[in-house]
Amino acid sequence: MLRYIVRRVLMMIPTLLVISVLVFTIIQLPPGDYLTTMVNELQSQGENVSQERIAYLREEYGLDRNPVEQYLYWVGGLLQGDLGHSFEHDKPVSEVVGDRMFMTMVVAFVTTLFVYVMSFPIGVYSAVRQYSAGDFALSFLGFIGLATPNFLLALILMYLAKAYFGTDIGGLMDARYIDQPWTWGKAMSVLEHLWVPVIVIGTAGTAGMIRRLRANLLDELHKQYVVTAKAKGLAPGKVLVKYPLRMALNPFIADIGNLLPEMISGAVIVSVVLGLETTGPMLLKALQSQDMYLAGSFLMFISLLTVVGTLISDLALAVLDPRIRLEGGRKR
Repeated sequence: MLRYIVRRVLMMIPTLLVISVLVFTIIQLPPGDYLTTMVNELQSQGENVSQERIAYLREEYGLDRNPVEQYLYWVGGLLQGDLGHSFEHDKPVSEVVGDRMFMTMVVAFVTTLFVYVMSFPIGVYSAVRQYSAGDFALSFLGFIGLATPNFLLALILMYLAKAYFGTDIGGLMDARYIDQPWTWGKAMSVLEHLWVPVIVIGTAGTAGMIRRLRANLLDELHKQYVVTAKAKGLAPGKVLVKYPLRMALNPFIADIGNLLPEMISGAVIVSVVLGLETTGPMLLKALQSQDMYLAGSFLMFISLLTVVGTLISDLALAVLDPRIRLEGGRKR
């Protein structure tokens, strides 16, 4: 196990290096840069920007360097814990991301709890009661959840929240609490607004998890070891919990690899529609304005969480399922 962990950690270094090259290259693909976008906006507003000022700003932002030098400067800063400077916000990337990080983690954490709490009992029930009326009804709801676009569901719930509960879902709290210190009233306002984004973001994940758990559990229930356990007189509930259910939990554990990055990135489209103060809209705006240090550093942070989360899920799967071997076959 220790040898496997060390090998995987060492593999993370070239993996992240390749990802950094891809991220920086993709961000640089659109024509122009942040300064070009800013100058075009100023000119569209009727303001004239002199070439001397453009040259000064290009040197100030480090955009006069060639792409290789910009990449090495960016990666060198990352290795020292410096995420760079956001052009658009005119402050360090860590400060820009930190302003929205807490609310993003709150939304993602509650959404994850919603997905797991809802999908686990429904998936087990659908598998154990296969082809029953309840199975058909829950399967139908699952297909509806998979087929409904999140942004459409967001618009519907925004209307219902306003019409029947009087809650204006245009963020995660009332406007009077924005940029204010945390109080009991602010926390209650967050809870009042939180249920809509949680349901919207968690619907598709819940439906997909139910289908995967049901399929895995049905596959395990028809295997010979389950038939043998029942033939030996074990109670059906004990047989279910001790053997097939444990093996069918693989998709739950495998999703740990996606859990960490999702807690940070969030659902971008839903966040834009609902006006949530999370990191998703911030990343989208950074990509649109070509704020390369903000977008690149944030994407690299998500990539690091993905790699770490994948390692954690692999180790957890090996503990849960003895059929999974971390090491290759040994010579006899």
